[in-house]
Amino acid sequence: MPRLLLSDELWSKLEKILLQHAIYHKPNLRMTVEGMLYRMRVGCPWRDLPDLFGDWNSIYKRFNAWSATGKWFKVFQALLEEPDFEWLFIDGSYVKAHQHSTGAASGHTEGLGKSRAGLTSKIHLAVDAQGLPVAFEVTGGDVHDSCVASKLIMQLPCAEVIVADKGYDSECIRDQIRQQGGRPVIPRKRNSIKGNADLDRGLYRYRHLVENAFARLKHYRAVAFRYDKLKCNYEAVVAMACAVQWLPM
Repeated sequence: MPRLLLSDELWSKLEKILLQHAIYHKPNLRMTVEGMLYRMRVGCPWRDLPDLFGDWNSIYKRFNAWSATGKWFKVFQALLEEPDFEWLFIDGSYVKAHQHSTGAASGHTEGLGKSRAGLTSKIHLAVDAQGLPVAFEVTGGDVHDSCVASKLIMQLPCAEVIVADKGYDSECIRDQIRQQGGRPVIPRKRNSIKGNADLDRGLYRYRHLVENAFARLKHYRAVAFRYDKLKCNYEAVVAMACAVQWLPM
């Protein structure tokens, strides 16, 4: 029997949120969701889902429909209960793309790009002071962290402090954080004239919280290794993984 992720207590909490987002309460809803989570955890093809979860094609079609309408992203946002915005940490992480993730008929790049590791996607993540994910963006692996920083920071208007590494060394990024009422803690590069005399090094040491968050998300194979052709489907997988982090809270 395959291992399940949702206890009765967690399912009770998740079920209420699903119903609030116009998801029809079919008798097999719980096992359908468990099938989606199982595939996220083990990274298997949809066709290889165990029979316990029901018809694999029905589960895939529901996942595809929920992804297209952003249902899993809305569930993730609904689970954000009182995040600690005193400190926020942002960073990006590469995700290797499987060969099955290519060839989408949409004609768009679908969040794939060539980098040093070959064909990759990149997750740009923000976590709160407890190391829990609060926002993310998915791009191609060839997109630099600083190019997505503005869009990511716009989702964090309540941040008191935003901590990032040298990849975000830009006065434009610092100015945006200050305009939103926050304080940037971003080290300058070695060739900077201003230097790092004003850097809060004690706070910067906690930047490992975002790295730890990536490590937890990548426990799930369908997050750590992209199998989905469509960007919206892969974003749904990441949103599911982030939602699972918040469910016990």
